[in-house]
Amino acid sequence: MRIAVVHDWLVTYAGAEKVLEEILKIYPDADLFSLIDFIDEDQRSFIMNKPVTTSFIQKLPFAKKKYRTYLPFMPLAIEQLDVSKYDLVISSSHAVAKGVITGPNQLHISYVHSPIRYAWDLQHQYLKESGLDKGFKGALARYILFKIRNWDYRTSNGVDSFISNSDFIARRIHKVYRRKAKTIYPPVDVSAFTYNENKEDFYLTASRMVPYKKIDIIVQAFNQMPDKKLVVIGDGPDINKIKAIAGPNIKILGYQKFKVLKDYLQRAKAFVFAAEEDFGITPVEAQACGTPVVAYGKGGSLESVRGFNQKDHPTGIFFNEQTPQSIINAIHQFEQSVNLISLSDCRKHAIKFSPERFRNELKAFIDSKLEEKFKMKDGVEI
Repeated sequence: MRIAVVHDWLVTYAGAEKVLEEILKIYPDADLFSLIDFIDEDQRSFIMNKPVTTSFIQKLPFAKKKYRTYLPFMPLAIEQLDVSKYDLVISSSHAVAKGVITGPNQLHISYVHSPIRYAWDLQHQYLKESGLDKGFKGALARYILFKIRNWDYRTSNGVDSFISNSDFIARRIHKVYRRKAKTIYPPVDVSAFTYNENKEDFYLTASRMVPYKKIDIIVQAFNQMPDKKLVVIGDGPDINKIKAIAGPNIKILGYQKFKVLKDYLQRAKAFVFAAEEDFGITPVEAQACGTPVVAYGKGGSLESVRGFNQKDHPTGIFFNEQTPQSIINAIHQFEQSVNLISLSDCRKHAIKFSPERFRNELKAFIDSKLEEKFKMKDGVEI
């Protein structure tokens, strides 16, 4: 059986690429397609050093660093990737990959990290944070996003089956495409994190320093709790802003290698997470270390963390608003109730998101769809 895997863009190794890596482990003979491919030669092991068929955006000026500015051309570019000779097409999409053109004799299954966030429900937040909410540039940006929404909805009809990375994203898929999706949680390499019961007296947050991660409100909250220590790991556009507002009880470490991040995750009293994420891999990594999580109670965190008031065997606590005061209240509640959390329960919960579980669930789902469409089982016609 001929298989194609279509990815949005290859520029780094993050959550979407970890999903891609596991897909390729299931289907090592698949051919790989992407809008662009700028992965360094020494970092290509996660795609098995495969050659990548790219779009015309690969050759446009400054595409390596400014590829996002070519968003208006991405729908056209993804449609020019020719996957017509393949029986099975698997797209891994958080932008346009799911819009690749397939025919009636092909099975197209799309693993959706999210419908295009900045074109749908997060449009207003995106425009405001990008300074595109006013003037001629703002009007142009709104028109482009309007056209992309139309294209995104239309091309959802070309997908035979949707897979979402959380129930939260399944609801978003139904909202914008009016399609049902099967939830298969993304893979988290829990085996790379070591369980540790010896916690120290500090809290940790770690992420890319961009507005929607809300690192600033975590820092503001701890500024108002000078008796509590916070360690911040990560880099990005907002790092200077974060450094400028951080009090003496807050240590900003910037970018750190995995070994250092892992060490802090193991030793932290709790991990603080303020973003509304599609799923949220870092909170699972924290739990894999036996570290509880204090998280914003919306989005995928409600599925990756077990809250006090929701389920047995809690692994963390939620706060209801993305404000410093809400975080302060949650920290106080956590410290009063910390004995209700078993650190071993944190580890047990994290193991449920292992790569092995992901591969088994994904393959079983795809096999069932192949059997429905082609009367095939284990790649053999029946």
